Amino acid sequence: MKRFLISRFALVSIAGLVVLGGCSNPADTTANNATPGDSTAAAPKLTLAEPSQPADSVPGAPAKKPYVIGVSLLTQDDEFYRALKKGLEDQAKKQNVTVDIVSGDKDRNKQADQVTNFIAKKVDAIVLCPVDSSAIVGAVMAANTAKIPVFTADIASKCGTIVSHVASNNVEGGRLAGEYAAELLNGKGKIAILDLKTVTSVQDRVKGFKAAIAKYPGITIVADIDVPEAKREEAVTKATNLLTTQPDLNLIFGINDNVALGTLSALKQANKPDVIVIGFDAGPEAQTYISSGTSPLKADAIQFPHLIGVSTIDTVIKSLNGEKVPAIIAVPTGIVKKDSFQKA
Repeated sequence: MKRFLISRFALVSIAGLVVLGGCSNPADTTANNATPGDSTAAAPKLTLAEPSQPADSVPGAPAKKPYVIGVSLLTQDDEFYRALKKGLEDQAKKQNVTVDIVSGDKDRNKQADQVTNFIAKKVDAIVLCPVDSSAIVGAVMAANTAKIPVFTADIASKCGTIVSHVASNNVEGGRLAGEYAAELLNGKGKIAILDLKTVTSVQDRVKGFKAAIAKYPGITIVADIDVPEAKREEAVTKATNLLTTQPDLNLIFGINDNVALGTLSALKQANKPDVIVIGFDAGPEAQTYISSGTSPLKADAIQFPHLIGVSTIDTVIKSLNGEKVPAIIAVPTGIVKKDSFQKA
């Protein structure tokens, strides 16, 4: 997980929250979006189309004036946030508003200073992808005091008043992964989950996955094991132990690419190429394995960061125009499998 900071994960489920304000903000902290990259081979071109923008994020009219929106990203060093940034920029240009985009560079103090600067500039709105969902609260509340509306994208703030939170629908992604897992197993088999139970976005993924599997009485989930910080090297260890204790295992669901790719390493070391792996994120390295058709990694749920950026800008404009926006805007996810790629 290339930008995994355990402290950035807020503690409230995006699926269970209806109202923002006070200390009840949703948290779809992406425990993912990781593109671990020690593979240099480029995957074939994805043919999977970006889904439609959530209708509740679309403003009913153009921006009433050339709003200035301050944005502080978690980082600009990974593919997910570069795509999200481009979505912000593309839609801002289309809507004739200005985005002042900076990066917190995974430094909570730097990001807090950036919010202070936005307040001093008297921007019309602030968008945050918090480095730390708890540590950002002071900055959010400072913006609240300055009467500058605050929005979050991808990662939520644990507290403070947030107008709207725009993030992937992780429950849906987990459901898609579960449905494809059941299809690959023909409705029968033993599954294990390599998890990170303290993180709300992962909780939602696993919730969706388990709901899909529950429809198949012939499939049993025999283990649900935490992988510390969802690190790749930790996944190798956990998957290796799992293969020892569950020798007749048929499939492993890894909650992000780091976990799924670490599982692949464990399968190779254990000489168990027949155990299927389903992951989440579909970064370039995972896409390379999936598209080959020969790897145990058969599919990944995928997010659409560019669409998160587009939806975020439109949500801000909609709110600044005086239209009501929902507390949570869930951006669709998808599933990447071998036939999702352009044939050579």
